[in-house]
Amino acid sequence: MASLRDQLSGLVYSTESGRHCPDCGQALDACRCEEQAEAARVAALDGVVRIRRETSGRKGKGVTTITGVPLMEKELKQLAKKLKQRCGTGGAVKEGVIEIQGDHRDTLKTALEAEGYKVKLAGG
Repeated sequence: MASLRDQLSGLVYSTESGRHCPDCGQALDACRCEEQAEAARVAALDGVVRIRRETSGRKGKGVTTITGVPLMEKELKQLAKKLKQRCGTGGAVKEGVIEIQGDHRDTLKTALEAEGYKVKLAGG
């Protein structure tokens, strides 16, 4: 582990190139940290899409979450848009997880299987 001095001595701004990424030290224009993290997330998946219904931390409102979709962020948002339109509800994509408002597990399972994904219903 690096010492505190090494951790705090990184370049964060330069008059030539502007702001720098604190992780890799490159200018923000040239930084590829997010792309590498996204590629690592996709590579770590097992190929099974899991659909579950969650209510914890949502004041009792049910949300259907879809995890394990092996797509990059841009394609994941397009898939989420298509699924939200199919269910007629709202939702979001957060950290590689698609959230669809309401309980639509069966509808989402048939839609994802039609897209060619291996789908499991997770949870109770």
